[in-house]
Amino acid sequence: MAVPPPAPPPRSPAHLGRRAPRARCSWGMEEKAAASAGCRAPPGPPRAGAVPCFGISVDQDDILPGALRLIRELRPHWKTEQVRTKRFTDGITNKLVACYVEEDMQDCVLVRVYGERTELLVDRENEVRNFQLLRAHGCAPKLYCTFQNGLCYEYMRGMALEPEHIREPRLFRLIALEMAKIHTIHTNGSLPRPTLWHKMHNYFTLVKNEINPSLSADVPKVEVLEQELAWLKEHLSQLDSPVVFCHNDLLCKNIIYDSAKGHVRFIDYEYAGYNYQAFDIGNHFNEFAGISLLLGTLGPYPGPVLHHRL
Repeated sequence: MAVPPPAPPPRSPAHLGRRAPRARCSWGMEEKAAASAGCRAPPGPPRAGAVPCFGISVDQDDILPGALRLIRELRPHWKTEQVRTKRFTDGITNKLVACYVEEDMQDCVLVRVYGERTELLVDRENEVRNFQLLRAHGCAPKLYCTFQNGLCYEYMRGMALEPEHIREPRLFRLIALEMAKIHTIHTNGSLPRPTLWHKMHNYFTLVKNEINPSLSADVPKVEVLEQELAWLKEHLSQLDSPVVFCHNDLLCKNIIYDSAKGHVRFIDYEYAGYNYQAFDIGNHFNEFAGISLLLGTLGPYPGPVLHHRL
């Protein structure tokens, strides 16, 4: 049977020199379609139990005192004067410190403090649910507690990867296996609909008042960006990429390789949720190609924009 030639890919109206046609889709297209179809999430594992929540706020600029208060709650048998700490500096939106008493960091507790105003973009309750869900499937460390502006969880041994690591065949195969495992997870009580459009709309709502055409001729007008977003939704929604549970933020530093156990695990679940499978793959491929290094040669690294972070 003869196979017809593929249709040429559509081009984005924001980059054409003619007026783009008005998009026919709305932001809530998938949501309305799912509701009208009466979609139900496939059965999944039992819901995890409640996580302890402490009424403690940790100062972002002076983490140690607050972290030690939490450690006294979580590890009352530890002697405060023996607690060692190690700060991590790779996070973009959060601050992270490890607390432990043994030299080999056995039973290490990570204290993560949320970045200022990140709650505008990140649903922290949803993050905790995702954390527990992934833990139930063996894809995440133990979540010990939450507090007013952060959470504490188990230290995951291994090495945070760099672009040169994820291009190694033995490692990118492990990454693909872990991604595939997560993509098979189903959540109870959640419709399998993509979070992409809601996130893009939410982010655009937050920043559009800050877009000032007088700042740079390279920044499109708000109306052009709105038209571009509508175009993206109209065309990408028709590609039939499966909607699966995704990590949605597979930066190199969010992938931990444990050489002793021969596996990789993903960390940081702020943006996890149902999405197009192709988004998870494409977002990671940007890292695979070393996109942050390329951008570093062009000017300041715009990570907050590229990776949906504040």
